[in-house]
Amino acid sequence: MTDSASLTAENTSRFTQLDKIKVHYNEAGSGPVVIMLHGSGAGASGWSNFYRNIGPISQNHRVLAVDQLGYGGTGHYDGIANTTENNAKMIRDLLDALKIDKASIVGNSMGGASALNFGIDYPDRAHRLVFMGTATGANDALLTPTPTEGVKALMAAGAEPTVENLRRLFAVMVYDSSFVTDELLQSRVDAAHATRRPANFSPSGFALARDLTRELDKCTAKTLLIHGTHDRVAPLEASLRLTQRMPDAQLHVYSKAGHWCQYERADEFNRLVIDFIDH
Repeated sequence: MTDSASLTAENTSRFTQLDKIKVHYNEAGSGPVVIMLHGSGAGASGWSNFYRNIGPISQNHRVLAVDQLGYGGTGHYDGIANTTENNAKMIRDLLDALKIDKASIVGNSMGGASALNFGIDYPDRAHRLVFMGTATGANDALLTPTPTEGVKALMAAGAEPTVENLRRLFAVMVYDSSFVTDELLQSRVDAAHATRRPANFSPSGFALARDLTRELDKCTAKTLLIHGTHDRVAPLEASLRLTQRMPDAQLHVYSKAGHWCQYERADEFNRLVIDFIDH
């Protein structure tokens, strides 16, 4: 059993060399494998998005919080852009390299879109799928003006990762941003500049290789969608539409929560995800 209190970004840090890229991830625990995929944004990484979840979920699971293409310690496939399709392929190749047959994928925002792409392209490798604050990018916001307030903040922070732009970004990412300190903001600014690559700073933060809504029937894994009522990045209607159209999906909605349910509702989120993955 993992000692959650002893886990740090440093002592969980791992690298695996694939054919064309060295992938960075944070690993903890043992048991059924859970891959965590972070969202987009300046300075984002697997650890920064999931550090409140890795410890509890790794008590009875092997957790890998993976830095997606162009983020954290992970580079690119020979300059190929950070698309959901390329991220899904990278995860497939990482599972092959680590000799893992199947895994559950937990994805936030961009990470959820990558997880959906994984479930569509490699259905036999996906045990369970969990998306929070995820939009497919294709006619999701029928009732919400686009680009959303959150996407605009992502674009501004990506183009110019300053403390003030990151402060504005955090303010729209969560329902209550009182936890945000100058030290936290500066750490994200430093991370953004350290990993500043074109994929991190495209207008949307990531790109969809194709319209995934046309292929939802291929994603046969049991799926849990999680959304906050005050998500100002991805509209709640996106999760409603996915729940309606996916073969085996359910939706859990948190009140007074924004785009980062895994952070704002960490204890509840961890219990919900563990129960869903294990049953």
